[in-house]
Amino acid sequence: MALMITDECINCDVCEPECPNQAIFLGPEIYQIDPDRCTECVGHFDEPQCVQVCPVACIPVNPQLVESRETLMQKYLRLTAQAKA
Repeated sequence: MALMITDECINCDVCEPECPNQAIFLGPEIYQIDPDRCTECVGHFDEPQCVQVCPVACIPVNPQLVESRETLMQKYLRLTAQAKA
């Protein structure tokens, strides 16, 4: 399940540097999450770091992008293999 940032985002800049997959970026108005890079921190941490630091709790699971923990781990393995190449 990729996460998403809702329009309640206040652009406080705390989530972006916490993402180990560099999935968070500043969009036209608020921060956004690239679902192809978001693993919900599977492979890195026990819990999503962006959710932990968000002061307004605006980072829920994207209901349109439901992925199992196994799928998230496969995505993590693919991303880390690309980073090493």
